[in-house]
Amino acid sequence: MKLILSLVTAFIFFFQTDLDALRNSYAKANSSNANTEAFINLAEKQSGSDAVTSGYKAAAQIMEAKIATKNRKALVKTGATSLESIIRNNPNNIELRLIRLSVQENIPKIVGYRGSIKDDKTFLINNYGKQNAALKNYVKRFAMQSKSFSDTEKASLK
Repeated sequence: MKLILSLVTAFIFFFQTDLDALRNSYAKANSSNANTEAFINLAEKQSGSDAVTSGYKAAAQIMEAKIATKNRKALVKTGATSLESIIRNNPNNIELRLIRLSVQENIPKIVGYRGSIKDDKTFLINNYGKQNAALKNYVKRFAMQSKSFSDTEKASLK
């Protein structure tokens, strides 16, 4: 019994470390092409198939268009379709909504993938209080640097 408990604990700890690494890398990804590449590489190496990991992998596909020289449109389309599908299957997942909001905020307007910014921002604000401390901190850090949140909305995230 102790062995099973130890294995489960180790698995949870290992998974959480991967998720934290993805979050940290994603938060830095737009600051430079090197950080974008680092995030893409980290996302591609993830073996998890949970919704959040899949969401980061979809975001990595979209971000790959930023540094790619060919097939940029296809990368965005494939990644966006995947991200939308994941969110459709997990509509109440705040982290997936944050991923989509950040992608839509940072993608060039000409691409046209910007239709959920208001809905996702509202969802983040309305569901912020229900999250664990780590996720609250992650959402708050995103909101503080986001162009979509007003000063009043930022102040409401405590």
